[in-house]
Amino acid sequence: NPVLRLTDIARTAEIAHAHGARLVVDNTFASPAVQRPLELGADMSVHSTTKYLNGHSDSVGGIVVAVRDDDIEWLRFVQNAAGAILGPFDSWLVLRGTKTLAVRMAQHNVNGMAVAQFLAEHPKVKQVIYPGLPSHPQHALARTQMRGFGGMLSFDVGTFEAARRVCNRVKLMALAESLGGVETLISHPATMTHASVPAERRLEIGLTDSLVRISVGIEDPADLIADLTQALG
Repeated sequence: NPVLRLTDIARTAEIAHAHGARLVVDNTFASPAVQRPLELGADMSVHSTTKYLNGHSDSVGGIVVAVRDDDIEWLRFVQNAAGAILGPFDSWLVLRGTKTLAVRMAQHNVNGMAVAQFLAEHPKVKQVIYPGLPSHPQHALARTQMRGFGGMLSFDVGTFEAARRVCNRVKLMALAESLGGVETLISHPATMTHASVPAERRLEIGLTDSLVRISVGIEDPADLIADLTQALG
C-alpha cells in the first residue's frame, strides 16, 4: 500500500490460468478510469467503493466485478447468504460518484504528478514513491497497464520526527487514514494505517517510520504545493 509496488497483471493472469487458478485484483488505488484489470486478463476486480468510486468520503462499501458466469453465480449466493450488500442510500452515493469519476481521476492524475515532481526536487525529501516518476522501479510497467498514474504517493523525509512534523504542520491537507476523495489527505502509515504491523515486518516491506503517504485530491495543485512547502520548512 504505502510503498506502491505494482503487479504485472497480464503476466500474472497467464501464470494463474496456466495453473487453473483465478486472478483477483484489488483495483482500489487506480479505479477503472486509470487501470482495467479485466481487460488485462484478471478474472475479478475488487474495489473499495469508499475510495475513488464514491469520491466524496461519505459512503462505505465494496464491490467485486466478475466476468465468468460461475463466479457471478457464486458471488450472488454469498451476497444473498451473508447479506453483504450496500444500503439504498450508500448505493446511490456510489452511483452519484461514478458519474464524475473520469473527470475527477483526470485531475487526480495531474495533481499527483505535480506534487510528486515537487517533492522529488525538495532538498528535505529523501525519496518519492510514485509510479509516474521515472525513478519508480516499475515505471515502465505503469506506463504499459495504466492510463495515468493516479493520486496516491509516498515520500520519505529521513526521520520519524520530520514525518510527524510535516503531518502536523499541513493546513490545507487533512490528517486522516482514508483515500480517494476530492480532498487531499495526509497520513503517517507507521503509526496510523499500519500501526498493527510489527516494526520488523514494516521495515522488510520498505515502510519506514519516516514515510508519509498522501492521497492527492483535486484542489489547485499550486495550493497543495504551497502547503507542503510551508510544512517541510
